[in-house]
Amino acid sequence: MPEGVKPPESIYNCIPEKERKIEKPPLYMSKHRPAVLLESKSNKDARRTMGPAKIMVSPPDNYLKKRSTEARVCKNTPPSKHVRTVRKPPVPLRTEVPLMGIPTKKACLNTTVMVPKKPHPTIVDSNKGSKQLLENSGLVPKYSRKKDYGQVPEYLLQRNEEERIAQERHEDFLKEQREQASMKNLSEEERQAVLETLKKNWDKVHHEYQCLPLIIETLSRENP
Repeated sequence: MPEGVKPPESIYNCIPEKERKIEKPPLYMSKHRPAVLLESKSNKDARRTMGPAKIMVSPPDNYLKKRSTEARVCKNTPPSKHVRTVRKPPVPLRTEVPLMGIPTKKACLNTTVMVPKKPHPTIVDSNKGSKQLLENSGLVPKYSRKKDYGQVPEYLLQRNEEERIAQERHEDFLKEQREQASMKNLSEEERQAVLETLKKNWDKVHHEYQCLPLIIETLSRENP
C-alpha cells in the first residue's frame, strides 16, 4: 500500500491483539551422535604430537660426539700389484708359424672395398644458404614417373569389387522374393485338373444347397 493512504477504519481495530511469541523449534540432535563420537575417539592416534609411544633409548655413555655423523674416509692402503686374476697369453715368438687356411664367414674385403654412400641431391632455396632435398622440393617430377601413375589404386579396385558382389547378392535376393510372391504358371494338364476339382466341389455344394427345406414365411401364409 503506498505511503499516505491509510486503510479504512474498522471497529475490529479497537480489539487488542494478543502478542504472538515466536517459538523456537527444538535443536536437532542426530540419533547417531553417540556412535559417531565413539568412532572418532577410537580412530585418534595416541601421542601424535609427542612422538612414538615406545622408542629405543641409547645408553648415557653413547652420547653424540663431534664429527661422528661425518662420512669416514678409507685409510691409505698400499696399491696391489696383482690387479688381474688371469694373465693374457704371451706374445707369439718369431719362429712360430701362424695358422693359415681357417675358414671364416666374415667378408673382410667387402668391408675394406665398400663404396661410400652418395649424398642426396639438394637445392639451396635462399640467399642465406638454407637447403632442402631436391626430391621433396616439388621442382622435379616425382609421382609422374611411378609405374602406377594414372592408374586406379588397388584399394579402390577391391572396394568396387566388394560393392559389385554386394549389389549382385541384393538383386538375387529381390528376384527370389518376387518369384515367391508372383503367381505360378500352370501347365495345361495341371489347369484341367484344378478345374475338374473345382467343378466337383461346386456340384457337391450346389446339391447340398438344393436339398435344403424351403419354408415361406410371409404375412399371407401366417394369416390365410
